[in-house]
Amino acid sequence: MVRIAVVEDEAVSRTLLRDYLRRYGEERTLHIDATYFTDGAAIVGDYKPVYDIILMDIQMAHLDGMSAARAIREVDQEVILVFITSAPQFAINGYEVGALSYLLKPLPWFAFSQELDRCMRALAKRQRASLLLQSGATTHRVDVADIVYAESVKHRIDVHTLSGVYSVVSTLKAMEAELAGHNFFRSNSCYLVSLAHVRGVSDHECLMTGGDRLRISRPRRKAFMSALADYAGGID
Repeated sequence: MVRIAVVEDEAVSRTLLRDYLRRYGEERTLHIDATYFTDGAAIVGDYKPVYDIILMDIQMAHLDGMSAARAIREVDQEVILVFITSAPQFAINGYEVGALSYLLKPLPWFAFSQELDRCMRALAKRQRASLLLQSGATTHRVDVADIVYAESVKHRIDVHTLSGVYSVVSTLKAMEAELAGHNFFRSNSCYLVSLAHVRGVSDHECLMTGGDRLRISRPRRKAFMSALADYAGGID
């Protein structure tokens, strides 16, 4: 599934884009989950980094597309941005917000489908497994590859990543289910460890990326070492 946000204040253009996205999904056998906004202010307000692609009109009444894109980039560096405009001179500054490209109105189907193909290729290159973590009032998109370990602390989970620690209301069991298939293993009742970030094992501890030492419980040690050996040998 690909999540696409369409930000367009003209009803006729929104309808055209809705039809194009439906046609694109049917022709490419792709499930597209599209959300539509009528102004830049509508998407920026309470924005969460849940979209793969944003198709953004530039000239809008309340908050123009470039200003909206700047605000989005403050919290989401990964989403693919494509501007849609009838005035190409307004799109030349798209590099400031890392826009992939821009499309000119009136928008023909062929140009749209070709550009969306380009977006899909870019998405495939950059897309990594990720989790959305609700930490306080903020939602963070975290690459699974950047998670070092998850720690159960009372009624929350502290997710230790390469860039920091996110505290979320969850359980280790729920986190383990979310990370299934990504080479995580319970070293004891408190820790869910990324095998990719284990730097060494001594006695009943594992040394993690960043220097933390985590306890391996005696009952789990044999299974933990077996899982680590399988991972090191390239067995998923």
